[in-house]
Amino acid sequence: MHISLIQAILIGLWTAFCYAGMLWGIYTNRALVLSFGVGVILGDIPTALACGAVAELAFMGFGVGAGGTVPPNPIGPGIIGTLLAITSAGKITAASALALSIPFAVAIQFLQTFVYTLCAGFPESAKKALKAQNFTKYRLISNATVCLFAIVGFFLGFLGAYSMSTLQTLVKMIPQWLLTGLSVAGGMLPAIGFAMIMSVMLKKEFIPFALLGYALAAYFTTPVIGIAIFGTIVALLVFFFSGKKDANATTSSANTSTEESRDDWI
Repeated sequence: MHISLIQAILIGLWTAFCYAGMLWGIYTNRALVLSFGVGVILGDIPTALACGAVAELAFMGFGVGAGGTVPPNPIGPGIIGTLLAITSAGKITAASALALSIPFAVAIQFLQTFVYTLCAGFPESAKKALKAQNFTKYRLISNATVCLFAIVGFFLGFLGAYSMSTLQTLVKMIPQWLLTGLSVAGGMLPAIGFAMIMSVMLKKEFIPFALLGYALAAYFTTPVIGIAIFGTIVALLVFFFSGKKDANATTSSANTSTEESRDDWI
């Protein structure tokens, strides 16, 4: 599949909006959102959503920085990985596209760190401009970080789309056995990401519910929606019964306190 100049510009604009939206707090810099826009522009939404869904599962874990670590950037699988899967339909699956896009995700994250470093002095400059009542300069400095991220995002999306023919040539040079291995590795990444997030969030009292969900999926072949509905019912039952138990304990404590106070009256 060939990407035209107009499509490359649209992908660049979409990447710019999503990348800058991260600073607005609207969660547009997510693999699923990024890939959906690419799918709409290139006319292959199913493949794009498949790439975004696989990337989201993986990024549940290693997409979150632990301590001082720097996580990969979702633009890698959301833009580059989706472009590879759509333009190389039939040769690159969503899982192998995820594996191929991880180096790009790491490189983009280093670029993002560099941009943050450039903008490190902007808050202090904006504060000084505000104290000097230079509101024009204050507005410019306050929006400079968002504009810079939008510009970087545009070039990332545009160059990724416009140079896709070169990446396709490189992909064609990859032997089939290596692509098969990348597909297997890409299929394991969501499981690794999910295991990483569970190792942090899963407490011992929640382990039975995690095992129950696994049993429903593995042995009873319950679809994801069915497991979600079942989990919602269990969560509501636990919430209501634990709330009722706490209310009874509070009432019992209040009655005991009242009886003790009456004993004092005597």
